[in-house]
Amino acid sequence: MKRRTFIHNSLLAGAVVSVYPYVKPGSLNLPAGKKMMKRILGRTGEKLSIVGFGGIVVKDTEQSVANNYVSEAVEAGINYFDVAPSYGNAEEMLGPALEPFRKDSFLACKTHKYDAVGAEKELHESMKKLRTDYFDLYQLHALSSVEDVEKCFGPGGAMEVFLKAKESGKVRFLGFSAHSDKAALLAMKNYDFDTILFPLNYVCWHQGNFGPEVVKMAKEKEMGILALKGLAHTLIPENENRPYERLWYVPIEEDNLGHMSLRYTLSLGTTAAIPPGDFRFFKKGLEIGLNYTDITEDEKRKLVEMSEGIIPLFESDLKA
Repeated sequence: MKRRTFIHNSLLAGAVVSVYPYVKPGSLNLPAGKKMMKRILGRTGEKLSIVGFGGIVVKDTEQSVANNYVSEAVEAGINYFDVAPSYGNAEEMLGPALEPFRKDSFLACKTHKYDAVGAEKELHESMKKLRTDYFDLYQLHALSSVEDVEKCFGPGGAMEVFLKAKESGKVRFLGFSAHSDKAALLAMKNYDFDTILFPLNYVCWHQGNFGPEVVKMAKEKEMGILALKGLAHTLIPENENRPYERLWYVPIEEDNLGHMSLRYTLSLGTTAAIPPGDFRFFKKGLEIGLNYTDITEDEKRKLVEMSEGIIPLFESDLKA
C-alpha cells in the first residue's frame, strides 16, 4: 500500500469508528484559573479571544446547558460569539444565555439571504431571538460563487441592508464568510469589509491551495481574519455515515495533531478561530486556545508532510 493511501485510510479509520465516547452535555469543565488570550481584530481595534464560541454548539440543548456553556466560556475569557439563523434553534438558546454578558461580548451574526428583503427580515429576527438591539459584526453567510457576490451587490441585494444597518447603528462592523477563493476575492474588491470568516486549515492550505490568495488580500486590506475548520481533517468517504451528527466532515481526533492543526490555523494572521459545532470538539478547541503557544517551524514542516495524501475539504477555484 502506498504511504499516502495508508496515512489517509489510517486517519479515516480512527475518525469513523470514533475514539470520543458520547458524553451527555452539561458542562465544558474548562481548566480553572486560565484565561483565553486576545488579539486585535484587523483595523477595528477590537480585541477578541483567539478561540470563539460557535453558537451551533447550543443547538437543541436544554437552556440550562446553554447557560452553563456560555457562563463557563466567559469565565475563561472568551468574548467572541458567532451564530446564524441556519443553525437550527441556536439563536433562541444563545440569546438568553448570553444576555447577562452581552455588554462585554463581541456578538457576530450572519444571513444567508442575499436579497434586501430577506436580509432585512433575518437581521431583525436574529436581533429579537438574540435579545440584542445591535450586532458587533454582521456577515454575508457562505458566499460560494461569483454569482452569490453579484446578487448581494446588485440592485435589491443584501448589501443595501448591510450599509443602512451600519449607518443606523444596528451593526458596528460588516463582514462575510465564504467557501470559494473567487467569491471571497470579489467580495473584498467590491467593498472594504471589516472581517472575513474563512475555512483555514493545514490540509486545505497545502493540498488544496485554498486560502493563501484570500489571506494575502485580507492582510493587505488590514481586515480581521476569522477562521473556520481549524480542527477539520478531510471529507467523509462515499457511502460512510457521519462519525459525528453535526459535522459533515471528518474531524481531527488525535490530540497532538489537533493541537498542531488549530495552532497552525491561528498562525496564518488569524485573530480567532471557531471550533467544530460538536461540543466535544468545541471543548477541545477551547482547551487548545487556553494552552496556546505559537506553532514552531518544525511543527509546520510536520504538518506539510502529514497533509500528503489527504483529501482537502475545499480546493482553490481560482484556475477553474
